[in-house]
Amino acid sequence: MKKAAVASKAADGVGAGSGALPVPLYEHVKRQIAEAILIGELAPGTVLPGEVALAHQYGVAVGTIRRALADLTAGGMLMRRRKTGTVVTGRASQHGLSFFFQYFRLLGADGSLLHSEADVLSVTTRAAEPAEAALFAAAEAEPLLHLHRVRRVAGAPVLHSRISMVASRVPEFPRETTKVPALIYRHLLETYGIRIAAVREKVTAEVATKEDRKLLNLSAPSAVLVINEEAYDQTGALAIISQHRATTAGHYYSNEIR
Repeated sequence: MKKAAVASKAADGVGAGSGALPVPLYEHVKRQIAEAILIGELAPGTVLPGEVALAHQYGVAVGTIRRALADLTAGGMLMRRRKTGTVVTGRASQHGLSFFFQYFRLLGADGSLLHSEADVLSVTTRAAEPAEAALFAAAEAEPLLHLHRVRRVAGAPVLHSRISMVASRVPEFPRETTKVPALIYRHLLETYGIRIAAVREKVTAEVATKEDRKLLNLSAPSAVLVINEEAYDQTGALAIISQHRATTAGHYYSNEIR
């Protein structure tokens, strides 16, 4: 597991920036471990270090680690085995993932988590169109940062996304495709103090376009799941506009309302 960078965070929460609401430290540790599982850094069957070792690794108290592990165990991502310790299950209840604001919600046909890898195709900047400026409550022609990337499961492309943010809110965001962080939401929180607090989605089905077929290796005709997403920060401001286009052959899309 990669060494976590939480020791410098405030003891009662994380996130900087105007209007940022504190995130309890155990929640931050919990997200770090959950994300490591979701992106495959911690494979099913991995035995985690003991609580004292984890507390040292994350720079937090043992009680903070204990609370994070308890929540992940209750959610199904971890299990406790006598004599063995805390083990990554490779599964999680859909309910247990609700705390983790991750737009990639394709699960295997058996409900298993899918470990995906992101391949960034482009990072560009252009002036916002009037409708985009209105959604972001930004000035007309405000520069927007655009990402286009493909997610792969076991090497096979399953989803491609176009992601837009107001460029001035994310200064020095990596412009090189190889340096774009795999987990945008976590990067926004830790680098800019922007915590995604709510997500609105519109889900439809469409006939795959020529681009869809090329990027997702689909034949013609094929259908794709289209997810138009708006992600809002802790102040209620729109932070991200995205469109995700996915093939659901062998997968299904899961979202949960609580």
